[in-house]
Amino acid sequence: MKQIFIGMMVVFFATSLSACSNQQSAAATNDTLKLNALQFSNMVKATANPTLLDVRSEEEFNKEHIKNAKNVNWNGSDFKTQVAPLNKKEPVFVYCLSGGRSASAANYLRSEGFEKVYELDGGMLKWNAATLPVEKGNTPSVAQSEQEMSLVEFQKLLETDKYVLVDFYAIWCGPCKQMEPDLKDIAETMSDKVTVVRIDVDKNPTLSQHFEIESLPAIHIYKNKKLVYDDIGYKTKKQLVNQLK
Repeated sequence: MKQIFIGMMVVFFATSLSACSNQQSAAATNDTLKLNALQFSNMVKATANPTLLDVRSEEEFNKEHIKNAKNVNWNGSDFKTQVAPLNKKEPVFVYCLSGGRSASAANYLRSEGFEKVYELDGGMLKWNAATLPVEKGNTPSVAQSEQEMSLVEFQKLLETDKYVLVDFYAIWCGPCKQMEPDLKDIAETMSDKVTVVRIDVDKNPTLSQHFEIESLPAIHIYKNKKLVYDDIGYKTKKQLVNQLK
């Protein structure tokens, strides 16, 4: 009986080690499916007739996108219908603005049996930071220049003795939407001490690139033209107020 028990334990540990090894192998494989901007660009170029999916909104796509990309909005009602005809054995490249939506889209494609799905890690923010080429869509350049804030205009906003709280956000960003009511409340109740500025990164790509905004929301707080606080991610009203004291 003792020998049988020992034999069973050996089998158990061998099976456990094998399962652990398989999990580590799978994790390593998943890691290789996220490519930095340069790797993503090179792999797209090296692939014959690549399937390149921009999973942002049509408005974002029209402002700028990677050459030969097809716009298939992850948050659109027909995403599944549009990707269904794609060849599951051929590599698919996906990207969005910062990587969140493309990660969700990539996971869906993998669950549907697509064998090779590559993600642009950091999305268009990282692509632009690497100064890789983009194509403009149908949005008129004049309208873009009217909406986009220049660096000079931004710097003028800092010419005050108040704190200037700058919120870099996007309309599709969930945590950004959660923070919006608190930011409005701070702007109203602390107007004698604080100026709140919200900058839509989709409408201000030049500023976003200048300040190297790669994740959202991104909060910058200035005092006397100097940056005194810089962080990313959701922040409660209490956290923000504490930085303004």
